[in-house]
Formats: sequence, C-alpha cells, structure tokens
Amino acid sequence: MQIIDRDKLDQLSCAAAASERRRKNLNLHEDYTDPCQRLFNAMEPGTYIRPHRHLDPPKAESFLAVRGRMALVVFTDNGEIEQVIQFGTDCDVLAVDLPAGSWHCMVALEEGSIFFETKPGPYAPHAAKDLAPWAPVEGTPAATGYLDELMAIVYSKCQD
Repeated sequence: MQIIDRDKLDQLSCAAAASERRRKNLNLHEDYTDPCQRLFNAMEPGTYIRPHRHLDPPKAESFLAVRGRMALVVFTDNGEIEQVIQFGTDCDVLAVDLPAGSWHCMVALEEGSIFFETKPGPYAPHAAKDLAPWAPVEGTPAATGYLDELMAIVYSKCQD
C-alpha cells in the first residue's frame, strides 16, 4: 500500500523544480511490466514534453488534475494544433481521457502542477512513444524555440 499525502506531493513538486527537465514522476505500479501504469506527474512551467502518441500498441491515457493548472495539447497528423484543453484544480475541467493514437503533449501553466496519469501497460521504454517527426528533439535549441511558440498559442487559447 502506498499513501500519497500532501508532504509526498510537496516533495515531488520540489524534485520537479530541481530537475533539469522540470518534471518528475512518482510511479505507483511496482514495475514496468504491470498491466496498468499509474503515476503522479509533477511538472513546472518550462518543461518540454515532445509531442507523441501511443499507437503501437494503441494505448488510451487518462489525466486527472491533482494540483495546479496545465494544458493538454492535441495535434493533427501534420503537427497543427487541433485542441488545447486547459485543466486543473481551479478549472472547469478536472480530467481528460485521451483516445489511443492521438498526437499530444502536456504543458504546465502554473508552478507546482501535478496530474495523475493511468494507461495500459506494460511500459517498454524504447517502444512506449511514437515521437512526432515534426517536433524538435528534447534538449535541443530548436526545442526551446518550439516550446516558446507552443506556449504563446496555448496561453492565447486559454484566454478564449
């Protein structure tokens, strides 16, 4: 049994803020072979999660806001933004269930944002994501520029 209290979430947020990637997860599943992957994801503004999809094998994902405010960005096959779904503890939307095969990424809109994620396992690190060919590789200068442009669009759509 794992008990997730406020202190544990505070520690997770601190770890994300201190991380070079500006995010950190807390897995509840015992290992990557579990048939259901369950995890808390802490993200800070400025983290870049390269757009991706889970198509082979197809895996749907569910996201539930725990703290803060974030946005799920859904893309067309050619990389155009199809939808921006803002969700969080102070938003009308608290959770999103994403169909398998949807191009997507998540962005943090507030410091200390945490969401709970669940998706089918097992998790195979080398085959877990189909990374978008039209999006820059994480850690590159191009990714920084792409994230800046993406965030400008996300913020404008969240104002609508």
